Amino acid sequence: MASARSTTAAVSQSAQDAAHTTSIATSSFLDRASAWYRDNKIAAWTIAGVTVVVAGGTVYYLSTSPRPPKVSELDKQSKRERRKAIKKDVPKTVETEESRADTKAGAPQTASVTEEAPEELPQVTEQSVGSLSDQDRNNYAAKLKAAGNKAYGSKDYNKAIDLYGQAILCKPDPVFYSNRAACWNAMSNWEKVIEDTTAAISLDPEYVKALNRRANAYEQDGQYSEALLDYTASCIIDQFRNESSAQAVERLLKKVAETKAKAIMEGKEKKLPSPTFVSNYLQSFRAQPLPAGLEETADLEENTGKWYMRKGLQAIQQRTSEGYDEASAAFDSALSSGNLESHEGLAYNMRGTFRYLKGDNDSALTDLNKSLDLDPALVQSYVKRASMHLEQNKRDDAAKDFELAMEHNANDPDIFYHRAQLHFILSEFSAAATDYQKSIDLDPAFIFSHIQLGVTQYKMGSIASSMATFRRCIKNFGEKSDVYNYYGELLLDQQKYSEAVEKFDTAVEMERKSVGERGGMNVLPLINKALALFQWRQDFSAAEELCQKALIIDPECDIAVATMAQLLLQQGKVTQALEYFQRAAELSRTEGEVVNALSYAEATRTQLDVQEKYPQLAARLQGMGAAGMGGMR
Repeated sequence: MASARSTTAAVSQSAQDAAHTTSIATSSFLDRASAWYRDNKIAAWTIAGVTVVVAGGTVYYLSTSPRPPKVSELDKQSKRERRKAIKKDVPKTVETEESRADTKAGAPQTASVTEEAPEELPQVTEQSVGSLSDQDRNNYAAKLKAAGNKAYGSKDYNKAIDLYGQAILCKPDPVFYSNRAACWNAMSNWEKVIEDTTAAISLDPEYVKALNRRANAYEQDGQYSEALLDYTASCIIDQFRNESSAQAVERLLKKVAETKAKAIMEGKEKKLPSPTFVSNYLQSFRAQPLPAGLEETADLEENTGKWYMRKGLQAIQQRTSEGYDEASAAFDSALSSGNLESHEGLAYNMRGTFRYLKGDNDSALTDLNKSLDLDPALVQSYVKRASMHLEQNKRDDAAKDFELAMEHNANDPDIFYHRAQLHFILSEFSAAATDYQKSIDLDPAFIFSHIQLGVTQYKMGSIASSMATFRRCIKNFGEKSDVYNYYGELLLDQQKYSEAVEKFDTAVEMERKSVGERGGMNVLPLINKALALFQWRQDFSAAEELCQKALIIDPECDIAVATMAQLLLQQGKVTQALEYFQRAAELSRTEGEVVNALSYAEATRTQLDVQEKYPQLAARLQGMGAAGMGGMR
C-alpha cells in the first residue's frame, strides 16, 4: 500500500501535493482506492484480457498475453529505415495494396520493389472514365497509383494528389484515398485529410492506417474528442498492440480533459467542498481552545468583530456543511465589522483558510500574507501558506515557509507534522518519519502524527513497525474512529479482509456514536468497507449500498462519487458510470482534480461512442474480455 496521495490515480500532481499537506484522511483513502482500481483492473474498458487504466490523466493498457513485435506499414524502405520512419511519422506515408493486405493479415512485411511509373500515363476524367472497361479501369488505377507513389516520394504532392484522384475515378479503393490523404497531411491541409480518410474508412471500417491518419488530422485541427475516438478504434482493431496509438490515446485523454477542465474552472462557483474534505483539512492542525478574550464566558457585544470570530470558531465544531458555511460567513463579517484588536491576524488567517478551501487561491494568499503582516508569530499562517505553495508545485517556497515558521516557534508540533508531509511527497520517507516522531514528542496527544508515522513505516517496508505503531494507537486513542479506519486500510492492503472489515465496522459505529444527532459523520470508513467487500467477495450490491449511504450523509463527497463510478463501470453499467464521473468532475476542487475526473469520464464516454459508431469493435472488445476472464483475480 502506498498511502501518499502522490501515487494515486485520483488527482494531478499539484492536487496531490496539496492533499498531503492538508488531509491525511483523504490521502490515505484515495491511495487505497487507487490500489483497488489497479489490482482489480477497473478502467475505461472493464475487461480482463485488455484493460485500460487511467492514472493521473494517463492511460495504461494491460494484457494477459505478451505483445507481438510491431510491424511496419511502409513499402519502399529497408527494415531499418521502415522502423525509423514509423516511429517518426507514420501518418505521412503511402502504401501499396500488397503492403496493406499484409498489414491487415498481421504478416511481417519486406521492402517492396520500387514501382516505376510508365513513360506515358493515361489521362482519366469524370467524363472519360465511363467509356473504360473494368479491366482498363483496374490497369489504369494501378499505373496512376504507382505514379502517385513516385510523385509522393519526390515530395511533389500536388502532382501526387492529381494522380491519386484519377486512380480513384477508375477504382474507389481505400488505399488511394488514404495515400491522397497522406499528401494533404504533408501540406497540413487537415480538412482534406479528414475528408479523404473518411472516404477510405467508409469503404473499409477497419482500415487502421486511415483511422490513425484521420485521428492525427483531428488532433492537429483541435478536434480532440474525434481524434480520441479514432485512436481508440485503432487500438481495439490492433488488439492494443500498437504503442504509438496507445500513447496517442493517453495524450488525447489529457488534452480533452484539460480543455474541458479549463471551461469548468472558469465558470465554477467558489464554494466549500464536501464537509468530509473540510473536516480532514481542519483536523490536520491540532485543536486549540478559543483564544483569550473570545472564550464562551466572555461577554461580547453582539455583531462585533470579536463576536463574529467566536461564532465562526464555534461553528467549525459542528463538522457539517451548514456549520462550515456559517463559519465562513462569520469570518467575513468579523473583518468587515472591525474592532478585532489582537485577533485581527487570526481573522485573516481563518478567512484565508476558507477562501483556500473554496478554491479562491489568490484571495486566500492575500489574506494569509495580511495575517502574517499583523502577527508574524502566527505559525499556522506560514504552514497554511506552505499548503498553497505545495498545491501550486512550489516546493521551495513551501520549504521556506516552514523555515520561517521554525524561526518563530521551533517547538510547534504542527510545523513538523506538515513538513513531514512535504518529505512524504518527495518520497523522503526517513526524513518524514523523523518529523512525524518529532511532532509526537512535542504533542503526544495529536493522533494524526501517530497514524501518519505508521503509514510512513508501512511505506518504507517496515510492516512490523507499522503494525506495532497502530496497535499502540488503538491502546492510546481507542476512542477515535480514525485509528481503526487507517489500521483497516493497512490490513486490507495485506488482504486480511475479515480483520479489515471488522476495523471499518468499528470506525463506522464510533463515528455514529460521536456525531449523534448533529451530523458531520466521516464517511471514509463506509467507502473503505465497500472496497473491502468488493475485493474480498466481489459483492457489488453491498459495495454500492455502502457508497449510497455515504452519499446520503455527504452528498458532495467526491471520493464516494468516484468510487460509485468505478463500481458501476466494473459491472459494465457504462452510462451510469459516466454520470458519476461527470459528477466527480463537478465536485472536484482544483483544476488538477477536475482533469483527473474528466480523464475517467472521457475514457468512459469514448467507450460509449465506440459501441455506437463501431458496433463490431464493441463486440470484439467484449470478446477479448471474455477470452481473458481467467486472468482476473
